[in-house]
Amino acid sequence: MASAHSDLLPLKILVTGGLGAGKTTLVGAVSEIRPLRTEQPSTGAWPDGEGPGGAGERRTTTLVMDFGRITLRPGLSLHLFGTPGHDRGAFLWELSRGALGAVVLTDTRRLQDCFPAVDHLERRGVPFLVAVNCFPGARSHGAHDVAAALDLDRGTPVVLCDARDRDSGKEVLVRLVEHAARVHTARFLDPVP
Repeated sequence: MASAHSDLLPLKILVTGGLGAGKTTLVGAVSEIRPLRTEQPSTGAWPDGEGPGGAGERRTTTLVMDFGRITLRPGLSLHLFGTPGHDRGAFLWELSRGALGAVVLTDTRRLQDCFPAVDHLERRGVPFLVAVNCFPGARSHGAHDVAAALDLDRGTPVVLCDARDRDSGKEVLVRLVEHAARVHTARFLDPVP
């Protein structure tokens, strides 16, 4: 007799982006299990002299990675791997191997911080979308403006989100799975020269 977990299709999803963009927050908000977090107090100064959410916020950084899991529907679960936003985690880019896709979480106040993630995912051919974390007090930018600023390939989705909100985070993941399915299907159906 098969176990309940044998019918489960786990898919690997990366949650990546710049330092302080909200990756740990997003993984924690949507995870149905207690997320694995490897945070430590941040020793570096934030570019604007404050944490990403403003003065008085606890300043931590992900040391190795975050991990969470969410079931989108019976039989389909996403295993979320949150990468660090600093260079020490560069070895974790190997996590992109076998990933269905990736969420590049960004803070428009430091948009340039997500360039390395976008470049890596494009080089590896990993389908991704850019999720703009709408921080309180940050100037709002439309999806088209963000796509142009990042020089994204046509068809790469840009969505607005609140990484703290479970429903908003789930919507980002659903959009990513739909986008990745289209990309992988097109690659499969593309005739070989």
